[in-house]
Amino acid sequence: MIRSITHLLWLLIVALIPNKSIYAQSSESITVNNGQLYIMPNTLISTYFDFKNSNLATVFNNGEFQFYKDLYNDGLFTYSTGSTSSLSSFKGIEVQELLGSKPIQYFNVLFDNSTKTYAFDLKNEISIDGTADFNKGIVRVNQDNTSGVLFGTKGKHIHTSDLSYIEGVVEKVGDTSFIFPIGKKGLYRRAAISALEEVLTAYSSEYFFEPTDAVYPHQNKQPSITAINKQEYWIVKQVQGKEDSAIITLSWDERSTPKELLVNPEKQLHIVSWDDKQKLWIDQGGVVDLQSKQVSTPIEVKGMSVFTLGLVAQEDPPEQDIVIYNAVSPNGDGKNDYFFIENINRFSNNTVEIYNRWGVKVYDTKNYDSAGNVFRGYSNGRATLNKSDRLATGTYYYVVTYQYSDSRGTQMKKKTGYLHLENQ
Repeated sequence: MIRSITHLLWLLIVALIPNKSIYAQSSESITVNNGQLYIMPNTLISTYFDFKNSNLATVFNNGEFQFYKDLYNDGLFTYSTGSTSSLSSFKGIEVQELLGSKPIQYFNVLFDNSTKTYAFDLKNEISIDGTADFNKGIVRVNQDNTSGVLFGTKGKHIHTSDLSYIEGVVEKVGDTSFIFPIGKKGLYRRAAISALEEVLTAYSSEYFFEPTDAVYPHQNKQPSITAINKQEYWIVKQVQGKEDSAIITLSWDERSTPKELLVNPEKQLHIVSWDDKQKLWIDQGGVVDLQSKQVSTPIEVKGMSVFTLGLVAQEDPPEQDIVIYNAVSPNGDGKNDYFFIENINRFSNNTVEIYNRWGVKVYDTKNYDSAGNVFRGYSNGRATLNKSDRLATGTYYYVVTYQYSDSRGTQMKKKTGYLHLENQ
């Protein structure tokens, strides 16, 4: 362990030698780094006491640094640019605290602590640019706005489960799709965001296993919504970048999702969100994946949005409602030459939006199917695409919203699903 400049110099010399494992001990309860510690690749250092990286001190970890107790960081704790071998391992047998006044930058990090309830108490800001391995142990993020977890542009996680996840806010920056490793009360309850359009875009998410009705009254909802999850919800928030669209995915779990929501999920289960301006639950539509137990929908996330799962009313008979044909092959043969929505002319107050698989809006219009106003496989100038750009063959999402009147009154209905475009 590092108790003085002499100990530091000895450890520094050994750490510069590759293929060495270093185990140092001290009679003190804490080890303090007051200088510069460089851990070379293929080098292992283990500390069995609390480790403090003091103000103005530096740790460059390009090998493996194992912690069996707490980590205090008041200096610079990072890795060399371009290093992919950097690993910080937390392998204690009791609760480990990660705290200090300066953020910690990890490339790879391993959480491996079998302490029940909370194994890791995070009271600092950490960033993960490589892989977070959630082997064992729940990471609790302090709710004092001084701690948090940020995954960088290439950050990812593995082995996430009910035994190991993050309880608290997780942020992701970059242009890749991401599953948030979040949960609560022993349940890993993932939410996901699609690949983002620009590197500077960032989203955060947190899961709550608690009643929603008290704060977000369920009686305030669109008429098409028949039931709302009373036991859990997610907050998804855009924290950086221009306001834009994305595809939000929520999961369900029989242990936390009410049974009444799962009777007929394929036809009735949607994502619903709380509109804070209207003080109303809004139907956001949803495409259900029964095998993965999840629901996805394109959405524009503005500020903080509260999401959960809800049921919508059974579809009306085709002669009274719209019918969507989701194959488009604009080759001039008279078959599926445009995105055909039967009966849409009955509901002139409508909007049609089409998103690619990354959640980027490529087409939108109002009063669809009037005066030749239809989708024929071309962009209409949204997002990063130019007007009249021919879209690539593939699968897209559609969102059709229209004003509908029946015995329950007038309401806005939303239908979401997949559209296959064959653009030869």
